[in-house]
Amino acid sequence: MKKTNVYKSAAMVTAFSTVEKGLSFAYKVILTRIIGAEGIGIYQICLTVFAVFLTAASSGIPITVSRLMAKSNANNDLHGKNAAVTAGVICTLCITVPIALILFFGKNVFGFLFSDERCINIFVLLLPGLIITSIYSVIRGSFWGNKQFMSYSLIELLEDALMVFVGIALIIGVTDPVVGARNAIIAVLISYVFSFFASLFWYFKKGGKFVNPKRQLKPLISSAAPITAMRTSTSLLNSAVAVILPLLLMNLCGLTNSQAISLYGVAMGMAIPMLFTPSALIGSIAVVVAPELSENYYKKKMNAVKYDVEKTVKAVIFIAAMLIPVLFALGMPISLFLYDNRLCGEIITISSFIVLPMCITMITNTVLNSMNCEKQTLLYFVFGAIAMLISVFALTKFIGVYSYCVGLALSYIIIAVMNLRLLKKKCPEINYFKYTLRGIGVTVAACLFGWFLNGIISRWLSPLAQIAICGPIIIAFTAGALYCLEMFTTRPLKKLVSKG
Repeated sequence: MKKTNVYKSAAMVTAFSTVEKGLSFAYKVILTRIIGAEGIGIYQICLTVFAVFLTAASSGIPITVSRLMAKSNANNDLHGKNAAVTAGVICTLCITVPIALILFFGKNVFGFLFSDERCINIFVLLLPGLIITSIYSVIRGSFWGNKQFMSYSLIELLEDALMVFVGIALIIGVTDPVVGARNAIIAVLISYVFSFFASLFWYFKKGGKFVNPKRQLKPLISSAAPITAMRTSTSLLNSAVAVILPLLLMNLCGLTNSQAISLYGVAMGMAIPMLFTPSALIGSIAVVVAPELSENYYKKKMNAVKYDVEKTVKAVIFIAAMLIPVLFALGMPISLFLYDNRLCGEIITISSFIVLPMCITMITNTVLNSMNCEKQTLLYFVFGAIAMLISVFALTKFIGVYSYCVGLALSYIIIAVMNLRLLKKKCPEINYFKYTLRGIGVTVAACLFGWFLNGIISRWLSPLAQIAICGPIIIAFTAGALYCLEMFTTRPLKKLVSKG
């Protein structure tokens, strides 16, 4: 793929993803306003536990299918591409069907998975989605491998849009937080059904087939297992926090069950999603770069690999540098405007610096997995997870829900440093250290600038006015500083326009 096409594909995926994430974010605000922090807490706990099983069933398979298809493309092997998809579907069905049946018939046994017993019956509604979504994830991997980014982006957007519109229709007028959470989960299931049928239709329409998967089963399992283990562990960690943190808040901080769930809902349902805002952009970059990087790696085009790695790492540092000052300076007015919740604003402001190591971790995991480093990234994750759990257990008594924020920061910093170190070993000639230091310097300066600016005008302006005035100024200040330091160029945009 030519570099201009990479820019176009990345821009297209980013545009779709931005709209999709914007819909999801607006939906989360509406949910919070209608069903409250307690309802959001229940909803978030159900999705967190569901994510554990979905991740265990299929998380490593899509990226592995994509990589095996890239390898088959390098060898002009059409049968190998179809065999990779078939192997992925078989593997995920062998896991999801037994899990769904066990959870359905043994739901009364697995109540320990939830910190609130009201979640169990709501969670069961999602079980059909476990099977169909795992199959969709494999087909999605085939879209990546075939570089069918428009198909992937459109289905993802329509899935999210359907969830939002159905969800709003189902929760309007609901006053009970449990009923609201249940109806929101039903909307999620409906969106899963849509993406399942839409992806299968498009896969077969474009000539995809299910063939004998024998020769792709072993490489798929070997490669997917470490990625699945890492991502499953991530979901398990989040699920453990969903159980442990409310219990610690009750036992160590003297909160009631409803208070603890509400506090968890503020942190995990409001503040943390704000910090994960750049995941849409990073996901877009990863989707486009991963197949290209894998293909160049298997063709031993190391200069192209170096170029891809360097550009992707620098791109996410740039994204983080642009976003952190906005979150730091405007976290409070954004939270007041969207949620009317001061605690959410405090969490966002204090935790905004997490965005940089988070962005680096996300993209370097994808890059390293594309270069056969799945086992190393799994090991690094374990180190980060240990730091997370130690923080939650040791600090909740003293700083409450902020113990999770500290743990999240420690986890991402550990993984980011180790990933960058490994990347340097794999590609000794890549150069990102100087760029990173400059990015940190600009970020700190922009944070101070934004803090002083908003501090001056916040006494007289509403939260919305603060966002409208300070936001563009902070972004312009940060972009100007990055441009003066030659940390980005407008050449890719000019190429997009000229070729478009």
